[in-house]
Formats: sequence, C-alpha cells, structure tokens
Amino acid sequence: MNIKEIKELLELMAEHNVNEVEIEKDNMRIKLRKQPNGRIVVDGGHSMGAMMAPLAPIMQAAPVASVAAAAPAAVEEGVTIVRSPMVGTFYAAPAPDQPPYVSVNQAVKEGDVLCIIEAMKLMNEIKAETGGTVVEILVQNGQTVEYDQPILKIRK
Repeated sequence: MNIKEIKELLELMAEHNVNEVEIEKDNMRIKLRKQPNGRIVVDGGHSMGAMMAPLAPIMQAAPVASVAAAAPAAVEEGVTIVRSPMVGTFYAAPAPDQPPYVSVNQAVKEGDVLCIIEAMKLMNEIKAETGGTVVEILVQNGQTVEYDQPILKIRK
C-alpha cells in the first residue's frame, strides 16, 4: 500500500462520512479511525510513522470538511430525525408496484415500518422508534444512504 492509496482512502472517508476503515493488503494491515474531534488515528502494522508524515495535512483537512457537512442546519423542537442504521439502498415501499410505507403528513405509531434499507442483498425494515407525524422524507426511493444519514423527520 503506497501513500497515494492511503490519501485516496482518507479522501473517500471524508467524502462519504465514514468513521473507520480497515484494510489488509500485501501482508500489511492499516486501520484509519476518525475520532469525535475529527482527528484521524492510524493503527498500522509496519513502520507507518515515516509513511504517514506526508499525509498529515490531509488527515487534518479531510475530517473537518466532513464534520462541517454532516452538522445539522437546525434541530426543530419536537422533531425526531430517523437516521439510517447502515449503508445501503433506501426503498420507500415493499415492492416497486406497492404504495410507500409512509408519506408526508401521515401519522405513525412506534414500531410501524417506515422504509427498507437494502444492504448486501438483505432487506432491513426500519421501524419508527416513536409515534408522531411524518414531516419530511429526506431521501429519494432507490437512493444510496450512508450510515447515520438522516432519512426521515417525525414530529411527536
């Protein structure tokens, strides 16, 4: 693994708001982990110190950009944001020819299915953790979602 590949990993982590990556290649293992303060920690097998020195500017710049982009604009009082528990594909309905599970202004109860997230060919039902009214659906049907990405808003 060379410096260019590691730089690309860091840029991808920032672009997709990924908090941890672990890769093993050519008998070398590297683990990049973003801490809550935005700093990236490197756990590596072989002498990583010399290799990581040229990457210091990227390691500091990339997380700051992703943290700023991920910050919510404003949290509304009484509104719960439903976040994706995994990376996958968002589906609003159980099948293409079926109506969506929920729509804007629809009342939901705790435990109601809100959507499906497909990850690795598994369909995962996302259920409401609280009752209320759907205020906004933040993603489109068939859109790829990231871990912890806001997907719906429910007003209690």
